[in-house]
Amino acid sequence: MKLNYGTLALATVFVLVFIKFTWELPWTVPRIAGLAIAIPAFVLFVLARIQLGRAFSVRAKASTLVTTGLYSRIRNPIYVFGGLMIAGIMIWADRPWLLLGFAVLIPLQVYRSRKEGRVLEETFGASYLDYKRQTWF
Repeated sequence: MKLNYGTLALATVFVLVFIKFTWELPWTVPRIAGLAIAIPAFVLFVLARIQLGRAFSVRAKASTLVTTGLYSRIRNPIYVFGGLMIAGIMIWADRPWLLLGFAVLIPLQVYRSRKEGRVLEETFGASYLDYKRQTWF
């Protein structure tokens, strides 16, 4: 696994900016619950992105089949933990109506994961199908 310094730097900047602008806000139940969801999800999101390394792309392509780390259990940990991170932030913001965004986000992520799955299956064939049987989403 090659460390992705760009992702690490971006994550660090995001955390520092978030802390700077939110430290003075009151610690309410939704803020604590939201952070309890968003922080671990953010850490796992960054870890998944680092583990994906050069195989990461915005568009579906298949350069490498990553099957180690978080990818040994979840085929799309960036989608899973990205969604949880967004949910945590929405809860933290204490705007439950924002969770309606999941009516758009979840189908979009399922569509993208299926599209990526087809590209990976075309490229890696039986290796990908074996991997798919052993993992979740």
